[in-house]
Amino acid sequence: MGYHEAFVPGQIVYVIIRNPHAQSVANVQQAAVVHHPDAPNQLALFLYETYYPLTEELAVYASMYEAESAYHDAFGLGGIEEYYG
Repeated sequence: MGYHEAFVPGQIVYVIIRNPHAQSVANVQQAAVVHHPDAPNQLALFLYETYYPLTEELAVYASMYEAESAYHDAFGLGGIEEYYG
């Protein structure tokens, strides 16, 4: 099964997003898996009113717990800023 096949349209997933203005700041963000409007045969993440191609370059997690665990592994326990919605 390919990476994109692990996800289905309508699925809610969680990603770790870095702040583009402060690379030392990151948070766990909820996103939706959707069909990309410009390429309907490809899946995308809909996040911050933007479509992001769903590729292996993105760290996408099926649950908030998995995303937070990965966050803590990568960044430690302090300073997590969590935004959901």
